[in-house]
Amino acid sequence: MNDDRLAWGILGTGNIACQFATGVNASRRGRLVAVGSRTADKAQTFRQAHHIPAAYGSYQQLLDDPTVQAVYNSLPNNLHHEWTINALRAGKHVLCEKPFATSLAQAIEMFDVANQQGKVLIEAFMYRAHPLTHAIQQTVNSGAIGEVRLIRTSFCFKVSQWQGNIRFNPGLSGGVIMDVGCYCVSFSRLFAGAEPSRIHVVHHRHESGVDDIAAGTLMFPSGTIATFSCGMSLHADNTASICGSEGYIEIPVPWKPPASGATYTIARSIPPKMENAAVKLPPPRETRTITVDGDLYGLEADAFAASVLDGVPPAVTEQDTLGNQRVLDEIRRQIGSSV
Repeated sequence: MNDDRLAWGILGTGNIACQFATGVNASRRGRLVAVGSRTADKAQTFRQAHHIPAAYGSYQQLLDDPTVQAVYNSLPNNLHHEWTINALRAGKHVLCEKPFATSLAQAIEMFDVANQQGKVLIEAFMYRAHPLTHAIQQTVNSGAIGEVRLIRTSFCFKVSQWQGNIRFNPGLSGGVIMDVGCYCVSFSRLFAGAEPSRIHVVHHRHESGVDDIAAGTLMFPSGTIATFSCGMSLHADNTASICGSEGYIEIPVPWKPPASGATYTIARSIPPKMENAAVKLPPPRETRTITVDGDLYGLEADAFAASVLDGVPPAVTEQDTLGNQRVLDEIRRQIGSSV
């Protein structure tokens, strides 16, 4: 029987690979055909859990499988460059997990190979595939909050057992900036609609040697300012706000929006008393709900399939990824991380 769904192979069997596999199984235009791990036992366990036809005890074996059309690279950060290029040269399209690479030079080489091979290569920022993000973009572009002046983002979580966690391994290009700070940078650049002209970051160094808390500011040529905070050893609200000259937008769950009931609120502050008599006040708050039929990672897989099968331009373009990588390189330079 012919199957026109995109045939996926997954490199790696960690938590993010599990989430993506669940998404592909719930997607409309994708199917899982293989998984590759460092050991056959891990691959077999993953294959059984996600109902995958083939399991391989090495990454190269997966790339040698002719049934695999697209590869999801979920490997540790320091392996994105090597195995994305290997996959492209094996004739596969690649969805590479964020952060795309450990340096701008690596990212440029990865796209150069993709272009030479005529293959689709996209960075996997899954929040960009959710209709909530699209709706917020449309709202901002409509002028509903006037000119964007300030963007605020937070992405934090608490890891209690950090030993053995790849996020806390300097040798694997771990650290909070690479793990989740990259989301804050991506979001800020998206809604500023430009690349930052000034960057300033402060951080806390964990005993493992990686940055575990960081906060920073991005200044854009238009005058828009973005602030962000991220951490792997604390609790926070993990929200985002886009503040404009005529109002602001609150996003309670920007990074992993739910399929049902994702919301954002358009709000306006009460003007100073001296202006109350002269200003006609619009509704102070309007909450909009976005409900979609599908899994977050399934939406990402379907968006990737649309680029491969239909030629649809990706939400995260090559230039977008390179722009994000430039900022990450500068942040890591400032905090003393190897690039």
